[in-house]
Amino acid sequence: MIMNKQEALFDLVLRLGDNSLILGHRLSELCSHGPFLEEDIATTNIALDLVGQSRILLSYAGQVEGKGRSEDDLAYFRNAEQFRCCLLSQLPNGDFAYTNTRLYFYSVYASLFLTQLMKSKDETLAGYAAKAIKETTYHIRHSGEWLLRFGDGTEESHDRLQKAVDAIWMYTGDMFATTEGDKSLIADGIMPDFASLKSEWYKIVSTHLKNATITVPDENAFQQKGSREGKHLEALTYILGEMQVVARAHPGVSW
Repeated sequence: MIMNKQEALFDLVLRLGDNSLILGHRLSELCSHGPFLEEDIATTNIALDLVGQSRILLSYAGQVEGKGRSEDDLAYFRNAEQFRCCLLSQLPNGDFAYTNTRLYFYSVYASLFLTQLMKSKDETLAGYAAKAIKETTYHIRHSGEWLLRFGDGTEESHDRLQKAVDAIWMYTGDMFATTEGDKSLIADGIMPDFASLKSEWYKIVSTHLKNATITVPDENAFQQKGSREGKHLEALTYILGEMQVVARAHPGVSW
């Protein structure tokens, strides 16, 4: 689909905001389900970080669109095909190894992107990136430390981590998908090229997984894609059904 620059920027900001919103919601589902109290609080705080980031981005998306839609409108009154979140963020929660692997893969990607986005000529995006990078650095450290514990722990923890890596890997390529609209934003210095980050992401992740004694899948292993065109996992429909039910049942109400 051909986009003008305003539409391309709106699509990009939605992408970033939807990523944080949906992954944050996924992590919020684990509140009170952590393996112990301290970790339960840590996971909930990471979820709050991500939802906080999504508020900044979806508010800005509404401004860019120029149709009077608020962050709440964009979060609660779009259907699944109108979302742009990466497939990895939509994956249902699994065991603790799975949850941390999903967060680690996404956080490394987010860190690489945010580091470049701080140089954006769009002042709002650059300011957002400077704030979010601090939180994302913690997310990497926290989830990365758990991967090392799992991988170099017991036989069972190692096996669970390996299964998590193998199961999630096919969805990682979608994080780096680009659109025709991205090209104009890259040329104007608004955003870095998603695709150019993939090799660095693979280098960082594969090194960490090897340190955890985990077998790393091939960089070009089968990759699911489609989120940039509104093609999502069935799981997203269920997430939105739960997340949007109150707002849709009582439209216009504020509290």
